[in-house]
Amino acid sequence: MKKKLQFLNYALLLLLAVSMLIPFLWMISTSLMGELEVYQFPPKLLPSEFRWSNFAEAMTLQPFWRFFFNTAVVATASVIGQLLFCSMAAYAFARMKFKWRDRIFGLYLATMMIPAIVTIIPAFLIINIFGWMNTYWALFTPMVSSVWGIFLLRQFFQTIPKDLEDAARVDGASEFTIFWRIVLPLSKPALATLAIFAFMGSWKDFLWPLIVTNRPDMRTVEVGIASFSNLYTTDWPHQMAAAVVVMLPIVIVFFIAQKYFVRGITLTGMKS
Repeated sequence: MKKKLQFLNYALLLLLAVSMLIPFLWMISTSLMGELEVYQFPPKLLPSEFRWSNFAEAMTLQPFWRFFFNTAVVATASVIGQLLFCSMAAYAFARMKFKWRDRIFGLYLATMMIPAIVTIIPAFLIINIFGWMNTYWALFTPMVSSVWGIFLLRQFFQTIPKDLEDAARVDGASEFTIFWRIVLPLSKPALATLAIFAFMGSWKDFLWPLIVTNRPDMRTVEVGIASFSNLYTTDWPHQMAAAVVVMLPIVIVFFIAQKYFVRGITLTGMKS
C-alpha cells in the first residue's frame, strides 16, 4: 500500500512537471517553424523543417542588443538597490529597538495588499514631474526597494543568533560593522533569494517600461518582444524566438544560484 501511494505521488508530480513544461516546449517548437506553418490545422507539435535562422532574424528585425543592454542596466540597478535598501530596513526591523517598530513594520506589510496597478498613475506623475521620461532613472527607481524583500530578510535575520552580535559589541564593533561584517555574510542564502526575485521581476517587467519610455532606444526586452505584434498580424515564429532568447538569462541565473535560493526560502520562515 505504501509503495502504491509513493508511486501515485511520483506520477502526480511528474504530471505536474510535464504540464509546466508544455508551454515552454510549445514556445521553442513555434520559434523553429515557418510563418505560415504556425497557422496549420491541426496544430503541429514539431516543425517540418527546423528554421534556426529565426533566432538570428529576430535579433536583427528589432534592435534587440540595445534592448538587452537597457534591461541589463535596469536589472543590475534593481538588484543592487534592493539588496542595499531592503537589507538595511530589514536589519532595523529585526534587531534595532525603536518606538512603534512593530506597528511601522505592520504598515509596511499592509502595503502588500495594495494592487501594483493602483500605484502606476502616481508613480508616472512623479517620474514626469522629475523629467525622467525615457531615462534609466524612470525604469529602475520604482524597483530599488521591495516590501516583500524587507520581510524576507527580516525573517532571515531573526534566525541569526544574537550571541554573535553581542560578542562583536563587546569587542567594540559598531552597529554598522555588525550589520556589514557579521549579519550580511551569514545571510547569503536570503540575499541570493532576493537577488533572484529582483532580477526576474525587473527582467520580465513589461507594463512600467512601456509607460515611461516611448523611444525605441530606451525599450526593454519585454517591450521589444511585443513589437512583433501589430493591429492585424503577429509574427509568431520570430516573437517566440525572441522570447526564448530573452528567457535564457533568467534560467541561467536561477540555476547558478539555485542552492542559495532553496536554502533561503526554507530558512526565512523559521522564526517570526
